[in-house]
Amino acid sequence: MTLTPYYSDERVTLFHGDAMEIMPRLVSYVRPFDGVVTDPPYAATHLAWDAWPVGWPQLAARLSSQLWCSGSMKMFMERGAEFDDWSYGQDLVWEKHNGSNMASDRFKRVHEHVIHYYRGDWNQLYRAPQYTNDSVARRIRRKKRPPQWGDIGESSFVSEFVSEDGGPRMMRSVIYAKSCHGFAVNETQKPEELFAPLVRYSVPPGGCVLDPFVGSGTTLVVAAREGRNAVGIELRKEQCDHIVARLAQKSLALEASP
Repeated sequence: MTLTPYYSDERVTLFHGDAMEIMPRLVSYVRPFDGVVTDPPYAATHLAWDAWPVGWPQLAARLSSQLWCSGSMKMFMERGAEFDDWSYGQDLVWEKHNGSNMASDRFKRVHEHVIHYYRGDWNQLYRAPQYTNDSVARRIRRKKRPPQWGDIGESSFVSEFVSEDGGPRMMRSVIYAKSCHGFAVNETQKPEELFAPLVRYSVPPGGCVLDPFVGSGTTLVVAAREGRNAVGIELRKEQCDHIVARLAQKSLALEASP
């Protein structure tokens, strides 16, 4: 049976349906994806759609060699065995400007985790380190290599950078970005500022990213804006309609810019 997109343009393809049914069919639909960036439903609420799709990380492993997955520490601990096809790469923390707690006897939770997984040889992966233009002017750091890293002879000093104008530094593993409360079209919508560096890091210009639980369409929007292609899957039709409208708004904004 032919896969029929719910929406398609020169950059983005959106499928309406169950990711567990569509993902296996993508193996022969397109070449391997450069990366998967997604925020899966991880059974943290009582919403009808918020149920963990058992086995999806194994399906993703058939489609790509890199995966960025957001979620709670509880989710990753409970579902850890489902990521056995992957190797751990690195982890990020999304710091929100607000948060909520289900209980009054715990720290207020204002963060989520994003774990980077990979398959195969790390050195063969496409990796584009991200930088921010917020270093301290004229800062320079040189330090001896820590003993636990081993003896490297003449390169025993590590020079970070010299900045005369507050220029670039390597992006830190804690990303602060305001949540989407007030304008979100999805209950767990992720900000573009969180997903954009993940797409740029793992997907080369002109490459293709997959989001099997695309929700509000953030992955699709940032991919198109960054010159990447994207395929998304969404179970709820009303969300698909929101995504199409959101993509149209972004396209108009790009056309209107000088």
